[in-house]
Amino acid sequence: MTSGGTVTSEGAVPSEGAVTSEGAVGGRWARHRVAERVRGAWHAVTAGDVDLSVSVGSVALPNPVMTASGTAGHGDELQAYFPLGDLGAVVVKSLSVAPWPGNRAPRVHQSGTGMINSVGLQGPGIGAWLDHDLPALAATGARVVVSIWGQRVEDFAKAAAELSGVPGITAVEVNVSCPNLEDRRRMFAHSPSATAEVVAAVGEHCPGLPRWAKLSPTVADLAEVAGAALGAGAEAVTLVNTVLAMAIDIERRRPVLGSGPGGGGLSGPAVHPVAVRAVFDVRAAHPDATVIGVGGVMSGRDAVELIMAGADAVQVGTATFRDPRAPVRILRELETWCADHGVRRVRELRGVAHG
Repeated sequence: MTSGGTVTSEGAVPSEGAVTSEGAVGGRWARHRVAERVRGAWHAVTAGDVDLSVSVGSVALPNPVMTASGTAGHGDELQAYFPLGDLGAVVVKSLSVAPWPGNRAPRVHQSGTGMINSVGLQGPGIGAWLDHDLPALAATGARVVVSIWGQRVEDFAKAAAELSGVPGITAVEVNVSCPNLEDRRRMFAHSPSATAEVVAAVGEHCPGLPRWAKLSPTVADLAEVAGAALGAGAEAVTLVNTVLAMAIDIERRRPVLGSGPGGGGLSGPAVHPVAVRAVFDVRAAHPDATVIGVGGVMSGRDAVELIMAGADAVQVGTATFRDPRAPVRILRELETWCADHGVRRVRELRGVAHG
């Protein structure tokens, strides 16, 4: 290899002026490094000028950017790409009381500007997660939010009980966007009363943890469901989960995904306008509520849009599949946007689109 390069598991990183095996001039690498230094210098200039701190209910966070459940693993997987403590919080993949195998493959399909997934909430179970994943995640300095799910109200209650009193957990996100076996498999989040019952049960079994309710956009009146969750003790509502979707292989004449009926949840840029509308409507209906916006956040501008719609904080999900560093990049873009526009406190942007 060319002298001055470094061999890694990904191959050789060329030194400046070297020619790679692909025929690209190493000067391109040098220009990339210069651009990175310029961006870093600009961030250093603006850093500290913008107050990014926010409150999500009773939880104070240093900034409003979090990972979204289901997209950042169960533990410290993303720590290899950036310090997890730099984010407002890390929301782990949804966990149930017992291990859950998830759906059969294929589980993921790219569709236009979005992604349809039917992973099926695969997970190790809360007990195994507490033993094997939480210690390493907590050691990164991250503020840890545990997402839980169940098929019955009792499942949520048991999951909450296992989390009660466990150190190192900042909040619990109650994922009610899953099938309710006690109501003909309709989602808990499709019913205000079922949503309230779950949120109340979680609060009863882990009273020391703040509760956030993650809701589905595929309902007739999202503001009503959000009101039910808040009335049952949720300190915040997370808006929104994926949109029900399907893709069909027209050659095989069958659904692309392997789960049950072959459907899944659509995420990514395609659902961003849906999330913006959901946040806007719930903020209008519940002016004093705490709202977390999630859905197609691919850039700092997307985060600004959700905050202007009424979000107190945002979550980054599908973007991490394309770029594992997306959450921290989006945080920096948000900070830079605020600095460029004379916004000294990100909280000033909350709900400004309402006039």
